Amino acid sequence: MIQIYLLLALVIVVFFVLRGFFQRTSSASTKNLRLLGLSAITVAVLLLIATGRLNWLLGAIGLGLAYLLRLIPVLLGYAPQLHKIWEDYKAARGGSAKPQDYAGGGHGKMSVEEAYQVLGLKSGASEQEVIAAHRKLIQKIHPDRGGSDYLAMKINLAKKTLINK
Repeated sequence: MIQIYLLLALVIVVFFVLRGFFQRTSSASTKNLRLLGLSAITVAVLLLIATGRLNWLLGAIGLGLAYLLRLIPVLLGYAPQLHKIWEDYKAARGGSAKPQDYAGGGHGKMSVEEAYQVLGLKSGASEQEVIAAHRKLIQKIHPDRGGSDYLAMKINLAKKTLINK
């Protein structure tokens, strides 16, 4: 008997949501579509609770979480590629995400003090110390080893700034 009432309530809610959805402008339709999806999920969960069939959904959520926890190390192995995809996506949306757009990036504009800080050297270090510090850092940060393009560019720019000063 309660199932009939829940089904009737579902039909009424869907009717009013759809009526409001089609009466709105297109700018509000995205918001209404989200509301419709959230309402449908809420009603479905309430229906599962009322009928006592929620156990399979909770089991599926637990299984999904366990699978996700085991998948995290694999996903982290692809982090550099995922980061590049994210940067490309941000750049395509109009938000600049290229390393050249950051202060001092790609334009050869780095102060000598900043170059020493990037390489972790004290002011007045010799050319050999600069080369050694650059080599040590670039081996750790190089994009081919999963490092950041931006950091590698900064390290290279710091070496160039200090050697050509």
